[in-house]
Amino acid sequence: MRFDGRNYDEARPISIQTDFMRTADGSCLIATGNTRVICTASVEENVPPFLRGKGQGWVTAEYAMLPASTGQRKKRDGIKKDGRSVEIQRLIGRSLRQAVDMKLLGERTITLDCDVLEADGGTRTASITGAMVALTCAIDKLMKSGKLAVSPIVHQVAAVSCGVVDDNPCLDLCYQEDSRAQVDMNLIMNEKGEFIELQGTGEGRAFTPDELAALMQYGKKGIEALMAAQKEALGERAALICPKPPLVVASGNAHKIKELQQIFGDYYTVVSMKALGFDADIEENADTFVGNAAIKAEAVCAALGLPTLADDSGLSVNALGGEPGVYSARYAGEHGDDKANNRKLLGKMEGIEDRSAAFKCAIALKIPGEDTIVVEGSCPGVILHEERGTGGFGYDPLFLYEPLNKTFAQVNEEEKNAVSHRARACEKMLKVLADRKDLKA
Repeated sequence: MRFDGRNYDEARPISIQTDFMRTADGSCLIATGNTRVICTASVEENVPPFLRGKGQGWVTAEYAMLPASTGQRKKRDGIKKDGRSVEIQRLIGRSLRQAVDMKLLGERTITLDCDVLEADGGTRTASITGAMVALTCAIDKLMKSGKLAVSPIVHQVAAVSCGVVDDNPCLDLCYQEDSRAQVDMNLIMNEKGEFIELQGTGEGRAFTPDELAALMQYGKKGIEALMAAQKEALGERAALICPKPPLVVASGNAHKIKELQQIFGDYYTVVSMKALGFDADIEENADTFVGNAAIKAEAVCAALGLPTLADDSGLSVNALGGEPGVYSARYAGEHGDDKANNRKLLGKMEGIEDRSAAFKCAIALKIPGEDTIVVEGSCPGVILHEERGTGGFGYDPLFLYEPLNKTFAQVNEEEKNAVSHRARACEKMLKVLADRKDLKA
């Protein structure tokens, strides 16, 4: 037992109060025992000069101990901070940068300010743990304001101190222990149990491999408890940490995006290119669905630097030699005029007995630095003489899916997604994605 009654592998009580500062983009008050730190996150819509124009953001930190945070008044930091504060704020910054995908953050800076109200050991580790919470709150605010479509938080980060005191490995040292520790260690880890930083120093003596193993074991246990406390404090906002992998859809078609979200949404965060700021026109000048899908995927992937899905699909009528084909959306001239397209199709099919047709879809996946992968799907059907049903879009009211004896405008979304050309192509693409370690959910 230690002087405060704790077991050697027992951390001090922890509490995290989120939204402590109303004026901050994200904030919390974290207490580990008698150590208390206010952590705030402030967002600026710019980046340091060395990052301008590179399409990525930055996370940095500042750390300070308030004058009354220790038993004897500490002088405020002036223009030039003391060396300890500089070393700690650099540690906080590089630790929390491990939590964020800077490209997904975009060209903005998040500054994490950690101000120690009361110091009783472990201020740097408490600052890192609290800064993770403040950062998540700031990301939540960015997403709710529409400035971010995908959470850029790819790792959860927490930190804890350990040490050897009176020849006993101990977890989470208070000041009385830290001030006379024979060995001092700080562990910073992510949710996978991987080390972001490991600082171990023999202050009074060298330490043995067995002692190191014990400190690592205690540290891992402590960080797991801290991460649970972070998530409990964040509540629903905890879902922003390590979200499903992002998959960009190279389309502005709301119906198409919704279908793809329903098909891929259990495994990936499906987001439209427009939500990520890509709104340029892409010239689809290929004469096949495969060619146009690849053009779109490659253009958006090049612009955003993220794995991108694009599809090109349409109706192919056998008696018309495959028309409308790649011109399905603009068959009558104006892009997306469904009524006009259907009227033109019915006019061309007048008097034709063979009304067999198929919806066809090609889906392209472009991953940065790799060759484009394309899969295809097809759904056979029959073109009716008049529209039937009020759902769906495009040629759905004219396309009869014979096994159900309904048009695509008469079936619900679940029925359509089970048999459609896009669903069949998506099923093949899901198999491709399942084999990708870098894209697994």
